Order: sequence, then C-alpha cells, then structure tokens
Amino acid sequence: MTPAKSRFVTDFGPAPSRRPARVADAIRNEIAVLLLRSIKDPRLQHIAITEVEMTPDLKHARVYYQCPDDQVKKAEDGLARAKGFIRSHLAKTLAMRSVPDLMFKRDLAMAKQEEMERLLQEIAKENETESR
Repeated sequence: MTPAKSRFVTDFGPAPSRRPARVADAIRNEIAVLLLRSIKDPRLQHIAITEVEMTPDLKHARVYYQCPDDQVKKAEDGLARAKGFIRSHLAKTLAMRSVPDLMFKRDLAMAKQEEMERLLQEIAKENETESR
C-alpha cells in the first residue's frame, strides 16, 4: 500500500527556492564592500549598489547601481573595467561552483521618484492658482 500524497504538494508544486535571493544579497554586500575598501578607481567613488537580481539558475546577476547624473559614463566605464576583479573576488569569497556573470545597470528609481515629486508639486501649484 502506497502512502497518500498530500494534495497541497501536488497542487502547487515544489516550494520556490530562496537561494537566488540569498546569493543576490551576498553579492550586493561583497560588491559594496569592494567599492568602499579595495577598488581605488576614482570613477567608482560615488557609486552605490542598490540591488542585485539573480536568475534562478544562479548563472547571471543584474547589479543595479546609483551615481550622480554627471558621472554616468565614467561609472559605466569604471564598472566595465573592474568587472573581472569583482568576479574573481566573488569567486574567492563566496562558496559557489561558478560565479555568475555580472551585468551592471543604472538604477533609475531615484530619478523617476524625483521627477514624480516635481510633477506633483507643479500640479499642486496649478490647483492653488485655480482655486484663488
């Protein structure tokens, strides 16, 4: 006689893995520490790592960063130049079979938020002038 299967396991499939989120957090912390302590490139002085997204197979990582608007090109060049050093450091530090390929993307969330706040302030000013 075979044991009855739980209907919850068969209905929803296996539980999603939390490992990509944990690896992403570890990568974010390590890159942030590297930028503060080890990487001496002046192009990378004003960069902040905001988020890392991992693919489920842990082969690719999308690293989001913020920097001042006037230093975007310098930051892109500096990160492209430091990519190999960062990956080799991650290989030494994190206990992983293979280090994910890193893709650096500028995080535009703050710029979008500032634009929304500016638009809301303009709308508020227009409403004040119309109500008078």
